[in-house]
Amino acid sequence: MASLTLRAIAKSFGKVTALAGVDLHVEEGEFCVLLGPSGCGKSTLLNIIAGLIPQDQGSVVLDGEPVDRLPPRDRDVAMVFQSYALYPHMTVAQNLGFGLRMRRIPKQTIKNQVLEAARLLGIEDLLDRKPRELSGGQRQRVAMGRALVRRARVFLLDEPLSNLDARLRANVRLELRRLHRQIRSTIIYVTHDQVEAMTLGDTVVVMREGRVHQIGPPEKIYSRPADTFVATFIGSPEMNLHRGRLVRKDDCLHFQGSGFTVALIGLKPGLQEGEVELGTRPEDIGIGRGDTTDLEGKIEMISDVGSEKYIHARVGQERLTVRAHKEIAYCTGDTVPLTIHPGRVHLFREGLRI
Repeated sequence: MASLTLRAIAKSFGKVTALAGVDLHVEEGEFCVLLGPSGCGKSTLLNIIAGLIPQDQGSVVLDGEPVDRLPPRDRDVAMVFQSYALYPHMTVAQNLGFGLRMRRIPKQTIKNQVLEAARLLGIEDLLDRKPRELSGGQRQRVAMGRALVRRARVFLLDEPLSNLDARLRANVRLELRRLHRQIRSTIIYVTHDQVEAMTLGDTVVVMREGRVHQIGPPEKIYSRPADTFVATFIGSPEMNLHRGRLVRKDDCLHFQGSGFTVALIGLKPGLQEGEVELGTRPEDIGIGRGDTTDLEGKIEMISDVGSEKYIHARVGQERLTVRAHKEIAYCTGDTVPLTIHPGRVHLFREGLRI
């Protein structure tokens, strides 16, 4: 295991800036997830850590020692790619042990480490098969096992589950979490899937356009997003955002939106009046009259996802989504009373949380 520190990592490809001064520290044994949309620089950052491409500026530090001048084989990191990259003419056992053979590790040591990795991943009975005889999930386990046998200081996983179907992806996520608890290695995991990030990561790093927007544990990223990008990128359905103004009436702040007003009772003093964006999570909006802020919404559509329903309504001139119990009796076209608790709203000014 090793700690990892990235200091002001920058990388450009021609006129395109892939990374713009990324700083990050990952503790020894931590599961860190790099999360963001396609093209945000996640994989580029992973390749720089591995030494596959050089950065233009900045430094990669493992256990307090810069490794920028070291080639990939001397950095002692193991990588799992999005494509399984298995050798089709080799058996599973040969694939698992290939990297060790290239390092001229003794045969008995290779055998022991291959068997240990196979037991961890539950693929002992597959060791004599060729990749073409395996399912997608089994191939992914072999690809991860090939990295595990290295016993590297840091494991780098580049969207390893993206080629699996939804059900298998959920199962392998659970296996990955279990595996990390067993080996306690430092893992850097790249994904664009927020569910993967929130279920796997000890720490989530949210990126966009080569920049880090927020770093923190999953629960903090979700409950206290640093800006409107994080607020809408994390969460499904995404957070409702409404533009408007903060105004003070009768010693209480109110949010004035397009055709509706929300009383923000009990918010911290010192908030300035002016233009803001109000954010509400779909699950933080109650249905029915309450003791706090009451609104009325006209239902435009109801999405039934089985375990619950999503009400898509219009309040004033704005649309918002509400998460509701699966047994609600409302229909499209009905008017529904809504309650917003002031303590659960998010306020942003110029895109940043206030």
